[in-house]
Amino acid sequence: MKAVLCKAYGPASSLVLEETADPVAKPNEVVIDIHAAGVNFPDTLIIEGKYQVKPPFPFSPGGEAAGVVASVGEKVKHLKVGDRVMGLTGFGSFAEKVATDAMRVLPMPDDMDYITASGFSMTYGTSMHALKQRGDLQPGETLLVLGASGGVGLAAVEIGKAMGARVIAAASSAEKLEVAKAAGADELINYSEVSLKEAVKELTNGKGADVIYDPVGGDLFDEAVRSINWKGRLLVVGFASGRIPEFPVNLALLKGSSIVGVFWGSFAAREPQANLDNFKQLFAWHSEGKLKPLVSKTYELNEYEDALNILSSRQAVGKVVVKTR
Repeated sequence: MKAVLCKAYGPASSLVLEETADPVAKPNEVVIDIHAAGVNFPDTLIIEGKYQVKPPFPFSPGGEAAGVVASVGEKVKHLKVGDRVMGLTGFGSFAEKVATDAMRVLPMPDDMDYITASGFSMTYGTSMHALKQRGDLQPGETLLVLGASGGVGLAAVEIGKAMGARVIAAASSAEKLEVAKAAGADELINYSEVSLKEAVKELTNGKGADVIYDPVGGDLFDEAVRSINWKGRLLVVGFASGRIPEFPVNLALLKGSSIVGVFWGSFAAREPQANLDNFKQLFAWHSEGKLKPLVSKTYELNEYEDALNILSSRQAVGKVVVKTR
């Protein structure tokens, strides 16, 4: 099979596309014939050794995929050869086939295509876990979403609306905000033009946001912690800005607020039933038209460098997908 390989840490330009041996399923694994693979910010980190997961060399990036089950391990009971599936692989999906833990794989809904399914698990799984289990978002509360036009941000906008929240979308350009508006955002903040803190205060009559979804970090986190309501929850999702911020704990005291970490991959492994329940709700909302995943760019497997670079440069809107067949 063909696979994009990382043989030493470096930028996307250091990867190679080569023929390699087909994977073989271990007892608890399935092998998937990949049709499409979602591209996510962790993919840009894992190839440079900056992610918490560090696979042995050589490995393929690509943490999620959709395709058809080609073979199953002897202990796998809930999937069979020929099933259309989607799910997390952690890495390895920038390839024509991947072997992965069967418990991280779900049957695809009948009304979802491979392109959509390949980019659904990580963004919607992360945002659902963040807003439900970690943020305890309630109907009528105000949700502030930073990086609102990116993959996880856009998913958070849609899920927040489905959960009954008032959603304030914040992004760096008018074009990105239009995407968030189309996804259902109630209010828009262009933080390249105005102070995030002051804009949130104005939109909330000085109270601040009840839940803040932050996949960006850096300077925006610094402003966000000063834009939070009494008993607010700031969700730490990622650091796309490149800087991991420090939190002045006196602000938590003054606002009675919480800084809450979001690590969906670990949650899915530790609480598989709760994760499955999340996806049942997500699939229902998708069928009802409440979730409309936006795949803005698709690339062929040999265009992997462009696919990764659009993520690392923070130019991606919605989801980016690599097609493998």
